[in-house]
Amino acid sequence: MSAAAVPILAATLDSLVADFLRVLANERGSSPHTLRAYQRELHGFTAYISEHYGQEQSVDLIEHTHIRAYLGTLYDRGLAKASAARALAAIRSWFKWLARAGLLEQNAASLVATPKLPKHLPRVPSIEQMNRVVESVGEDAASWPARDTAILELLYGCGIRNAELVGLNLEDIHWANEAILIRGKGQKQRYVPLGDAAAQALRAYMAERAALLAAADKGSSALQAAEKTKTEGDGGSNPRARQIDSAPASAAEGQFSPFLSENPSFPAASTGKGIETPALFLNLQLRGLGKLSQARLTTRSVGRIVKRIAVLRGLSADVHPHTLRHAFGTHLLEEGADLRAIQELLGHERLSTTQRYTQLTTAQLTVVYDRTHPRAR
Repeated sequence: MSAAAVPILAATLDSLVADFLRVLANERGSSPHTLRAYQRELHGFTAYISEHYGQEQSVDLIEHTHIRAYLGTLYDRGLAKASAARALAAIRSWFKWLARAGLLEQNAASLVATPKLPKHLPRVPSIEQMNRVVESVGEDAASWPARDTAILELLYGCGIRNAELVGLNLEDIHWANEAILIRGKGQKQRYVPLGDAAAQALRAYMAERAALLAAADKGSSALQAAEKTKTEGDGGSNPRARQIDSAPASAAEGQFSPFLSENPSFPAASTGKGIETPALFLNLQLRGLGKLSQARLTTRSVGRIVKRIAVLRGLSADVHPHTLRHAFGTHLLEEGADLRAIQELLGHERLSTTQRYTQLTTAQLTVVYDRTHPRAR
């Protein structure tokens, strides 16, 4: 086999992967995170096939033994069973699509068994612990306490995902109906109730949000005025004049820099309309304002916010935004909520996903039984 044969095969397989990814994006509405995961797993598999089996190994000649061998290489690299199972799930989805498209006569991936995974039940804080965390967000733990309190209230009070949180827009808050429109996985939408505590935290945050945008708008106007004065004064042709006249711009920046610092001091109310952005949760520095990101807070930032507050309030260091979602479902079940209702609130497609919370509660009951019942000792 010549050295030029491998790129030809790789291009052929990769083109089929690209077609599949377009179907996921355009027809199934998969999220960018899902698309990146499928692309990573499938390109790893096609690279393995092209390297070990050569040009004659076209997609219709890939057998289940090839897939099993690829999973073996993942184990040899030290990957966990969960990582191998994730890779196999991506390969199965691709092969299923290939079979439906008539490019395969038999789905070889369906003959490969999924690695048996250990059941890891997430550690969920108690109701008392969660109340303590949510109700004690201060300047010692948060750069913007009002915003970060609202974040915790929605993650725990509404049970939404991190990506769903940062994707919220102002128009998604339906105050009259006391509900929030959530755009979940696969472009699915659902409404979740907006509790009193979450609504109060949102109103407090949105007042400060408006003040921040108004202050940024005021500072931007001052900078534009300074730039206009500078241009009119030198005709836009004297570099030395531009250097001298840059001082008013710096002074204008200083007028609103407190609002962009780590500890902003917000006015009680804002009379100006300010800069507009549809994003509900903003980053403190307003990075990306007027651009595609619209100053929207990122999932990574939310993760850091949640972890910092949780750790400072006595929770374990492995707390992340999804922990609050687990706590939402678990605490609802503990208080007698119906499993079907919890499924709707969490936006689970399958009830079996929601049933994990029954296992978690059973595990907790077992601990209580072992600790308290005289015959259990």
